[in-house]
Amino acid sequence: MAQNTAIKVNETSRSAVGRDGVLDIAARLFREQRYGSVSLRKIAEAAGIKAGSIYYHFGSKDEIVAAVLDAGIRVVHESMRDAVTDLRADADGETVLRAAIRAHLRALIDVSDYTSANVRIFGQVPQSVRDANLPTRRAYEAEWDSLLSQLKKDGTLKQDVDIRRLRLMLIGTLNATLDWFDPDRGSADALSRTYADVFLNGILQRQDT
Repeated sequence: MAQNTAIKVNETSRSAVGRDGVLDIAARLFREQRYGSVSLRKIAEAAGIKAGSIYYHFGSKDEIVAAVLDAGIRVVHESMRDAVTDLRADADGETVLRAAIRAHLRALIDVSDYTSANVRIFGQVPQSVRDANLPTRRAYEAEWDSLLSQLKKDGTLKQDVDIRRLRLMLIGTLNATLDWFDPDRGSADALSRTYADVFLNGILQRQDT
């Protein structure tokens, strides 16, 4: 009787992982080990459930990947949008751009396995999974394009700046931070200030004429 009770308790605790729990664990594994190294069995083992139990929530590994990718973009998108929205209405353009850069970088480094996993594995997943993620990705890119266009309109950015190329450079540079950033040697906030200084002020020493 006691043995049966123990088995039931164990089964209950394992099933309690749920869909969100499976996604949380999968996002961490994808961030740490990349796409090819993570199997359904490995996700199940990390979650403490049988591999077959995953099929209660997802039909395949790629279905899990698609959900992780979408969640990763949504987290960074919401972080960036909220950071800009929370500023005072009279905030100048430089303050707005610095807030957006900081929010994107913090979402990647400090906030979520989902955002990091998205950046690390997007280029490794099947084309069909990437295609499914594109609407979410395009929505975030449109948010940046809108922000940068407004900064160009109000005179913060030079009028000859190509918005699309600037956005690609900004997001690409920020995302690449995951490949080398060491949190023991600095913070995301400090790094975001460095990035913003370079983007806004350049790197060349200007000589007064």
